[in-house]
Amino acid sequence: MKALRLGTRGSQLALWQARAAAALVERAGGPPCEVVVIKTSGDRLAEAPLSEVGGKRLFVKEIEDALLRRDVDFAVHSCKDMPAVLPDGLVIGAVLSREDPRDVLVLPASSVRPATVEEWLAALCPGARIGTSSVRRVAELTRLLPGASFLPVRGNLDTRLKKLDAAGFDALALAAAGMRRLGFTERISFTLPVDACVPAPGQGAIAIEMRVDDRRTREALAAIDHPETASAVTAERALVATLGGGCQTPVGAVAVADGGDLDLHAVVVSLDGLRVVRGRDRAPRGEAAALGARLGRQLIADGAEAILEDVRSAQQEFH
Repeated sequence: MKALRLGTRGSQLALWQARAAAALVERAGGPPCEVVVIKTSGDRLAEAPLSEVGGKRLFVKEIEDALLRRDVDFAVHSCKDMPAVLPDGLVIGAVLSREDPRDVLVLPASSVRPATVEEWLAALCPGARIGTSSVRRVAELTRLLPGASFLPVRGNLDTRLKKLDAAGFDALALAAAGMRRLGFTERISFTLPVDACVPAPGQGAIAIEMRVDDRRTREALAAIDHPETASAVTAERALVATLGGGCQTPVGAVAVADGGDLDLHAVVVSLDGLRVVRGRDRAPRGEAAALGARLGRQLIADGAEAILEDVRSAQQEFH
């Protein structure tokens, strides 16, 4: 069979995800997959804070352009990096089984880890340096860690951990999924409960993007789609689209399967952490998109739109 060309970024995690997707396609009896590494703007601007250079869209644009040019047949992304509205002609063809979607705190390897996150918080010095490049994490953690200093950190996961261990930070705030997938589970110091830090929409999920008219690729991907994760991601992405989209915005959303239903948690937080709008709703999995849109409208009615307008204004002033 003619190989399918799989477009991906060249980072450690992106290559892990691409190889995992390729293995699933081949194991399901599909065509062999050829991994094609595409350098994105986000990779070229590796040291700049995401909020200053255009957000996570920079990690997918060149790959989507390659898809539309037919240079590759499908693309593998961290779902949270994808825009809420895809370019014309592209769709999500499959979503793989989700890893733990929560955020984690990672302490330096040389530090003595307290028994609980509460003990760590109590011992934390004012001005403690927390490394994260996520606007959402800064907004949510500012409420949890008042007085902390949040500093941008980019690069492959092992690079970030080396910066942490070299006393560059007092802790890193990261996604549990990347830590687990790359074999760093033992480095996780604390997993943050959803009530304390609602994850980014799509966090922990791997989405596969394809051309809408590509029947051969669609058939290959149908065999590896994970319906439960796909419905959860559909709800989360519908919520983001209702709120006006944007990857570098302080919006958290995670849908959890509960029997045949989805239980959707969401939050919008001001950049200073002082204003917060929370929401929660549930619906059958088959109504995932309607659930996300409904909860998004509820958040807007409760004041989320004003928070997001302030965030966008602040970001435009910066640029």
